[in-house]
Amino acid sequence: MYEAYYGLKERPFQLTPNPQCFFASKLHKRALAYLQYGLSQGEGFIVITGDVGTGKTTIANQLLAKLDPHQIVARQIVTSKLEPDDLLRMICSVFQLQVKEHNKATYLEAISAYLQLLAQQKKRALLLVDEAQNLPLESIEELRMLSNFQLAGRPLLQSFLLGQNELNAIIQSPHMEQFRQRIIASSNLSALNVEDCQAYIEYRIQSAGGAAGLLDNSCFTLIHQFSSGIPRKINTLMDRVLLYGFLEEVKTFTTEDIRQVIQEISGEVANHTPVPVEATPAAPVKQADTPAAVQSDTTNPYHAMLSELSGLLDNSLQHKIRMAQQLDELLTHQQQQVLRQGKPSDDNDDSPV
Repeated sequence: MYEAYYGLKERPFQLTPNPQCFFASKLHKRALAYLQYGLSQGEGFIVITGDVGTGKTTIANQLLAKLDPHQIVARQIVTSKLEPDDLLRMICSVFQLQVKEHNKATYLEAISAYLQLLAQQKKRALLLVDEAQNLPLESIEELRMLSNFQLAGRPLLQSFLLGQNELNAIIQSPHMEQFRQRIIASSNLSALNVEDCQAYIEYRIQSAGGAAGLLDNSCFTLIHQFSSGIPRKINTLMDRVLLYGFLEEVKTFTTEDIRQVIQEISGEVANHTPVPVEATPAAPVKQADTPAAVQSDTTNPYHAMLSELSGLLDNSLQHKIRMAQQLDELLTHQQQQVLRQGKPSDDNDDSPV
């Protein structure tokens, strides 16, 4: 909508990762260098972690775009909470392997045969696992076992793991020692600082064909504060800024324009703080039937549930008391019978006359 107004050939701040608009900050350059180093080694694991929206998937796409398909067959999977067998089935799927039966043994056999075929063709396989923090420990261990597939002492499959910061804690688990020993490099992506934030925005605009100086220098500090330096949040804000500029016919943005857009975004439902949904207040309960702790707040959404639970506990307690009383009466009655049976009666008195 705003592209023609600002002389852009495409939207510079779309959310979908675009390898053609890769901005290499210092941290992103390091992470990409680690991935390329891992490829050159041909073995081991590379682990890239970072907060949501810091550019992990963008780096993966950048790597895939530069691979030589005549040497490396690369596939990328985005994981959910896949158990080991499900992970193997997904690997077979992304490499387009045909299996006769759906069981672990068949999956492993198909993967092994395919990797050996690639080796005969002077190729090797690369698996990029995105959102790897969702994998259970057993599934990550399964990836380690797949790295044992070798031919003439050379690994046939290499895996790169990309995930949110929770992945670091998973890898540090005491049960992951063998996996940690296979990691040849790791990197953690953090948010952009103010200078990188400005460079990122200017790079994106100019890569899309826009002119330099579209924003006053005073705007970037405000943008960084709102976005916390997260590239995805920067994209969301800047896309709205350009739309606002088109609608308001703004040629050069000032801090007032940025504040106006931030205010609009902050008022939208996607940026509201989640508020607990309140249940309909329960009907009033009599004082005698409800504990004081429950009666003190009739607007509590759990009031009805607590009241019902309290009633059940009271009924259970009363039932147990009645049972105890009945048991006590029964024991007393039996004791009296034993005493009467043990006392000699007048009819059976054997004493001499």
